[in-house]
Amino acid sequence: MQSRRAWCVLSLIFTFMGVRQAFSQQVQPLPNDILTARREFTPTDLLRLRQKAENGDGDAQSILGLIYLRGSGIPQDYHQAAKWFTVAAAKGSADAQLGLGYLYRHGRGVKQDLRQASRYYRAAAEQGQTTAANNLGTMYQHGEGVRKSLDQALHWYRVSAEHGNPVGQCNLGSLYLSGRGVSKNSSEAAHWLLAAAQQGLSEAQNNLAVMYFKGVGFPRDYPQAAVWARRAAERGNAWGQADLAYLYEHGLGVPLDYIAAYMWYSAAAAGGNDNSKARLKSLSRVMPPEQLDTARTQAAAYLSERPKPSGTSSQSEKNQTTLIPGP
Repeated sequence: MQSRRAWCVLSLIFTFMGVRQAFSQQVQPLPNDILTARREFTPTDLLRLRQKAENGDGDAQSILGLIYLRGSGIPQDYHQAAKWFTVAAAKGSADAQLGLGYLYRHGRGVKQDLRQASRYYRAAAEQGQTTAANNLGTMYQHGEGVRKSLDQALHWYRVSAEHGNPVGQCNLGSLYLSGRGVSKNSSEAAHWLLAAAQQGLSEAQNNLAVMYFKGVGFPRDYPQAAVWARRAAERGNAWGQADLAYLYEHGLGVPLDYIAAYMWYSAAAAGGNDNSKARLKSLSRVMPPEQLDTARTQAAAYLSERPKPSGTSSQSEKNQTTLIPGP
């Protein structure tokens, strides 16, 4: 299990407590991505952008706030980000309102104020900003800066999801899967998680792996579980790496392969998945010395070049699931 901030924007954590054991789930949140910097900015770009911002161009002010938030071509500076977002938000920029919501929520460049965060998220969401809608849903789900309301969480996740936001889709699917604020509906869960997974969201990809593994929302299908776990794993998702390792360890949907299992457990453990550390110890006791040496060599080679987890700098909230037994 991960900490409370380890969700699909509020997340759902499924645990494979063994192949025959009951399906358990729990919902928690993670933060969702705001504006994504599309490129690095040259000094000339920044000079022109600053001139436009200082001359009152709202779009330039919003972009400049984002550049300071992300540290794109200049040192990251939350205070400057807050300054420019505040000016642009006053002119009605939904992206700047989203940026301010993020800063107030996390206390970066401003004093943390969850009520202010929720107000800015709402202002942006009401203009159609889908990440803000998702993040507002997260705040309603957990009663942060607003009165807790699963109905409102469901509403804002749906707004985000129906406008194509993969994190909103993942969170909406996770609520349907867990039955939080809505009747459990595995078909709806499958629909929304698949939509998010097809857009490359690794948390949703691994949630799908769990659903195929358990036969929830889809017929049980170990090869498909392996397909989705691999997609999540290859995007650097530690849960997906752990689950792919589990499938290799037991020969479910993939050939039985202790070396591959060891490599993926190693990657997951390096990414902070504690259950994988226990699985590595268990595998070490049953693998012949030569096989273990090969596995360790392959794991070291992979870890030296492993991808960074997708979504690590995100300002959205996400839900996630896993297959392997707890300690």
